Amino acid sequence: MAAHAAIRPRRGLSTNGWGLPVTIGIAYGLYAPVIARRGGPLSWGQLWLGLVSAVVLAVAIHTLRTRGRALPRELRAGAWAVLAGGATGFLFSLSDHSVFSSSMLGAIVGAGTFAATFYLFYTHEDARGRPAPY
Repeated sequence: MAAHAAIRPRRGLSTNGWGLPVTIGIAYGLYAPVIARRGGPLSWGQLWLGLVSAVVLAVAIHTLRTRGRALPRELRAGAWAVLAGGATGFLFSLSDHSVFSSSMLGAIVGAGTFAATFYLFYTHEDARGRPAPY
């Protein structure tokens, strides 16, 4: 008989890994209504905009952090690029800029994010292409 007991992994909801996504989501959710109100009084619609923006971004970041390792490095970097570019373009569009300029800024941020995350994922994997166990 073994001197130690094996720890069985828990299944279900865990709060592990929610700190960073929630912090980023709250900051994003607080900033979105500030841009949308343009110096005027705060309305219920702007509060809902901030709440929904915060929840969507936090869940998307958490999902990519927990489930992203199943994707190959190209798709994983592309997913982070779409998330960062889309979030940036959305915030920029709230300040009454054109759809073209918002899309271009989102594409530029997305391209930079893709390059940085692809480099990170490529340099932190083993010889068989599997992600590092960190």
